[in-house]
Amino acid sequence: MKTRFLGATGVRVSELCFGAMTFGGRGYWKNIGAVEQPEADRLVGAALEAGVTFFDTADVYSEGRAEEILGRALGGRREDVVLATKVRGRTGPRPNDVGLSRRHILESCDASLRRLGTDWIDLYQVHSFDPRTPLEETLGALDDLVRAGKVRYVGASNFTGWQLMKALAISDARHLERFATLQAFYSLIARDLELELVPLSLDQQLGILPWSPLGGGFLTGKYRRGRPRPPGARRTEAAGQFLQFDEERGFDIVDELERIARGHGATITQAALNYLLRKPGVTSVIIGARTIEQLADALKTTDWEMAPDDVARLDALSAPPRLYPHWMLERTAQDR
Repeated sequence: MKTRFLGATGVRVSELCFGAMTFGGRGYWKNIGAVEQPEADRLVGAALEAGVTFFDTADVYSEGRAEEILGRALGGRREDVVLATKVRGRTGPRPNDVGLSRRHILESCDASLRRLGTDWIDLYQVHSFDPRTPLEETLGALDDLVRAGKVRYVGASNFTGWQLMKALAISDARHLERFATLQAFYSLIARDLELELVPLSLDQQLGILPWSPLGGGFLTGKYRRGRPRPPGARRTEAAGQFLQFDEERGFDIVDELERIARGHGATITQAALNYLLRKPGVTSVIIGARTIEQLADALKTTDWEMAPDDVARLDALSAPPRLYPHWMLERTAQDR
C-alpha cells in the first residue's frame, strides 16, 4: 500500500482510508450498514494487514457506536494509524447538542476521545458548515484543541468554495490552526468538486479525501441498464436515494469501467477507485465495507494504475457541467 502526505502536513497516510460508517447499525445509519464488533474486528484487522494506516469515522455515525466499535477494533494498534473523526451533527436532545459552537466542539471532542478509547485524534474534521456560528468561534475552538494536545490536525467537510476560503483566510489572519484537508463527495458520477473546490484545494495545499467514491454502490456494477435492481441494495430502497445523479449517464460510465477493469484483470469497483487516485489533489480515498469480501476487493485497487488514456475517456464521459463563470474564464484565458 503506497502512502501520500496528508495535505501540506508532514504526516503520511495510506492511499486508501477505511471508513467506519457501516459500523453500529443504529438509527438512520442502519441503512448504510450494521457491522457489529466481531466483524468489525475482522475488517479492521484485514485493512491493517493490507497496509491501511488511515481510519475515518464521525460522532454521529450510529449515534456514537461507530466510534466505540472502531476504537475497540484498533485496540493496541492505535499508535500505528492516523485516526480521523468529525463534529457538527446532532448528538443529543439538548438545544446545544449540535453545530460548531465552542461549547459543542469541546464537549464533542471529549466524548469522541472516550468512545474511541484514545488520548488524541489525528484529524478532527467539521462535518459541514454551520451558518449560525461565526467561523472565528469555530476555528478558535479547534485551535484550542490542537494546543491542548487533544487534536493533531483539523479538516473541513461539505463546505462550499467561499466558505472554505473564508475559513482559511480567518485562520491565516488570526494565526489559528488551518484546515489541512477537505473531505467531500467526489466520484465519477459527481465531479462538481472540480469546478471550485479542487482548484482551491490545490492552491491552498489541502488534501482531498473523497467520500462515497463508489456513489453509494452504484459504481460497483451491481446496478446495470435494463436489469432488475438487486434486492436489499441501497439504491433499490427509497432511503438509499440520498445521492442525486443522472443514472443513465452513470450506466455509460459503468460500462467503460468494466472495459478498463477487464484489461487489468480487475473489478469495476477497483477501476472506479483507481480513477480517483489519478486525480490531482487526492490524498486518500475513503472506502467502506460491510463484508470481508467487499473489503478484499477494494484493497486490490492499489495493485495497479489506470492508464492516462483510460482516465481521459472517463473524464470525457463524466465531465461536470460548464457553469458560469467557468466557460467565460476558459474563453478569456485564450486571450493570453
